[in-house]
Amino acid sequence: MIAGHFALVMASVFAGAALYVSLVEHPARQHLDDRAALTEWKPAYKRGFAMQGPLAVAGFLAGVLAWWQSGTWIWLPGALALIANWPYTLVVILPTNNKLMALEPAQAGPESRALLEKWSRLHAARTTLGCLAALCFLWASLR
Repeated sequence: MIAGHFALVMASVFAGAALYVSLVEHPARQHLDDRAALTEWKPAYKRGFAMQGPLAVAGFLAGVLAWWQSGTWIWLPGALALIANWPYTLVVILPTNNKLMALEPAQAGPESRALLEKWSRLHAARTTLGCLAALCFLWASLR
């Protein structure tokens, strides 16, 4: 089933990117001084959002289509886990993002460092949702 395979690929790419940010990019950012960390975060976040946003939507739509075509219920929770990243990001993470975007690199200091740490903790939930979606889609595709 092509829709299911596509959903699995989209969720896997989403989860892989989120894992990279959580396990590699942000820990490396923590070793930078406050100004450099904030300066690096801004374009990295914009690029990550531009990549992961469409992946979540495409994977959701493909997962719903796979569920509709196959009648296998496991596709649906995977699709819902993947699309849950949108409301989670807009409601929970966006206030922190906006505060970080409003800070100029010259203003970086303990406040920006604390916001980046908060952002990292919040981003971990996106990683979890992406991995959950990928695992659901894998399970459904193996049935």
